[in-house]
Amino acid sequence: MIIQQIISGLAVGCVYGLIALGFVLIFKATEVINFAQGEMIMIGAFIAYSLITFFNVPFVFAFLLTPIICGGIGIVLERVLIRPLVGEPVVSIIMVTIGLAITLRAFAGMIWSYDTLDFPHVFSEEAIKISGIVISPVDIWVILVSLGLVILLFLFFKFTTLGISLQASAQNPLASLLMGISVKRVYSMTWAISAMVGAVAGIIISPITFLSANMGFIGLKAFPAAVIGGFNSIPGAIVGGVIIGISENLAGIYLPLWFKDIFAYVVMMAVLMIRPEGIFGTHEQKKV
Repeated sequence: MIIQQIISGLAVGCVYGLIALGFVLIFKATEVINFAQGEMIMIGAFIAYSLITFFNVPFVFAFLLTPIICGGIGIVLERVLIRPLVGEPVVSIIMVTIGLAITLRAFAGMIWSYDTLDFPHVFSEEAIKISGIVISPVDIWVILVSLGLVILLFLFFKFTTLGISLQASAQNPLASLLMGISVKRVYSMTWAISAMVGAVAGIIISPITFLSANMGFIGLKAFPAAVIGGFNSIPGAIVGGVIIGISENLAGIYLPLWFKDIFAYVVMMAVLMIRPEGIFGTHEQKKV
């Protein structure tokens, strides 16, 4: 029972980690928290749902095409809403992302309705039994996809010119600008990558949870994962997500059911009291 809950929690935690990764990517590049990240997950899930259901696109192609579409949406949102506010107080940009989240949720409700929909079943619903442990094929799929995406992102940031430029700009925007790196282009690409990661997270979590215009609230569960791992740490986002996913599932066994919904924030507060910058975060001192 416990091992099954750990595996299930690991799958959900991987999704939380991907969502948290979207928060961290944008924060590292712009020092802004994008509170619309949860809604990008929802949009990605609905786009994949529409491609499969209404246009009869095979799941594999829908899975590959959806992140590309969402990446384009991310670029448009950055150029239209965020770029004009560069240089303005950070709180103004954060308020714009909150407004964007509400707007995207309303548009999704208008287009797809607020009803809870079933995401097309791709995998067998028959559980896999290994030494008495029952594992859902969907959980295995989620874990493998998350692991694969993390590896791809690692290779991208480590070995590609664009990935190295994104890291350099995040660490020192002024020095990057002097070296000829377009900070505006970096901002656009960061929003695109964040939206693409969110789209993948939306597709893989929909079969586990639900498909609804309100599913963007999952982002509020992933936010503590980013804080726990450290808002300036990409690996920390994944680790934080796994910690939240597993601990949340175990809390559902041993603690009252209502406590499960707030457990992520309880863990976050406990970690922050011990290590305010997060597990993998670094404390930056600014000279005055």
